[in-house]
Amino acid sequence: MARLKRLCPPGIAQHVIQRGNNRQLCFGCDEDTVFYVHWLKEYAKQFNVQVHAWVLMTNHVHLLATPMEKDGLSKLMQFLGRRYVQYFNRSYRRTGTLWEGRFKSCLVQSEEYLLQCYRYIELNPVRAKMVADPAEYKWSSYRANALGIKTDLCTPHPQYLALGETEFLRMAAYRQLFCGQLDRKLIEEIRVTVNKGMALGNARFKQELEALFSRRVQPGKPGRPAGF
Repeated sequence: MARLKRLCPPGIAQHVIQRGNNRQLCFGCDEDTVFYVHWLKEYAKQFNVQVHAWVLMTNHVHLLATPMEKDGLSKLMQFLGRRYVQYFNRSYRRTGTLWEGRFKSCLVQSEEYLLQCYRYIELNPVRAKMVADPAEYKWSSYRANALGIKTDLCTPHPQYLALGETEFLRMAAYRQLFCGQLDRKLIEEIRVTVNKGMALGNARFKQELEALFSRRVQPGKPGRPAGF
């Protein structure tokens, strides 16, 4: 099956995953994560990409980001990935690839799914049983979004800002979102859409994207014309 063309339109949030090749270690120590975050900030600024949520796990990365220019997110991930591999190979005296091919991504509907993606990303360390509470994991955006820890990496999405009129109210409402677990069906939906390069949203959102970009953003149905 031909690989679908990546969609990277400006103004639409995307959930991004980049994994280590064969799920190998990508971050061996805190210094590695410090360098990755530094370059993420640098290239996000260079290519005009707003990062809303992120988490660095030992063998993969999750981002929720909105490119403000065409192909900005693709350029960010290309330059960031290349820069980090050079550092990682030099530091660990290795050669060859680090990442599992190209990064995975999906477009995210703001109104119904964006805050769910925030939760999915920042709860990764909890699901992996690395911590009991997302606030205990320092290599994610949760402390910024929920506790007000200052950072120049995260840009609040309008849906996040709509949680309250003040920073205090927004953070309180955001923390409330994490009181319950994510629905298993939603977790699976998020995983499938990002791994297959589909879109995360309702039927209308997907239909509008398909009409706009002439490219399917949901699993094909029997009898559907090939190439769409």
